[in-house]
Amino acid sequence: MSVLSQPYFHDEASAFAKLEEILWSDGIVCPHCGTVGKAYEIKGKTTRIGLKKCGACRKQFTVKVGTVFESSHVPLHKWFQAVFLMASSKKGISAHQLHRTLEVTYKTAWFMAHRIREAMRTMGMEPMGGEGGVVEVDETFIGREPGKPKKRAYHHKMKVLTLVDRDSGSARSIVVDDLKPATIAPILRENMAREARLATDEAGHYLRIGKEFAAHGVVRHGREEYVVGEVHTNTIEGYFSIFKRGMKGVYQHCAKKHLHRYLAEFDFRYNYREANGVGDQSRVLKVLEGVVGKRLKYQTPCI
Repeated sequence: MSVLSQPYFHDEASAFAKLEEILWSDGIVCPHCGTVGKAYEIKGKTTRIGLKKCGACRKQFTVKVGTVFESSHVPLHKWFQAVFLMASSKKGISAHQLHRTLEVTYKTAWFMAHRIREAMRTMGMEPMGGEGGVVEVDETFIGREPGKPKKRAYHHKMKVLTLVDRDSGSARSIVVDDLKPATIAPILRENMAREARLATDEAGHYLRIGKEFAAHGVVRHGREEYVVGEVHTNTIEGYFSIFKRGMKGVYQHCAKKHLHRYLAEFDFRYNYREANGVGDQSRVLKVLEGVVGKRLKYQTPCI
């Protein structure tokens, strides 16, 4: 039997029941006053599916209030389908493909994809490399910076800094404006534990900040040096290969103001991949657990 044969992918009432099961496992929570366990269901022939009323503040709500699904006219079961497609596609799925598969407009599919990426964004992350773990750090370049003419090298491209914790197999990516030490150093201080061991290439912007950690190993790619003992950046290069195949082959174009959301998507799938013991259904559950408190609004979406 196919995973997509589950009732919550096709039936609206089942989709609401599934989301309530995920988000309200300890009892119904009123999104207006925060009261737990005092709400009750409103029933009637003309009543909306999943409508509740809080016994404390007397306000009505559904499980979608306060999530990325709030105020959306797209049926919840189609949202579930979109979440599954994005979470289970290794290199992503384009808004055009969502538009054709879900039978919604392209503009709606584009907005849905960005809301789902927002749900994938991890908040309150712990420093990487605790207990002396190895953290690989490297940068990559993609697309073109707005307003910059095309040149040789990388100066006209958008710049992405990524950290990969080799022990946990997790990645964390940040859009940066430049690769100056003053830009890179605060990011590493914020995202790495002091006892971590840093592994980078020979780029000069890592040399001074590297002294603040337990160790700093360098491989000199310019001399065709790629592995020195346990020092290498092969893990992070594997992450970049997936990221670039997705961005160039599936999405093809991305504005800089949206790049951080695409990075959140690729980080999420990398952190919850099968190699880390997470299957497609578990990955979908992780996305749905992250929909709370992440409203995303665009007054005039720029596609």
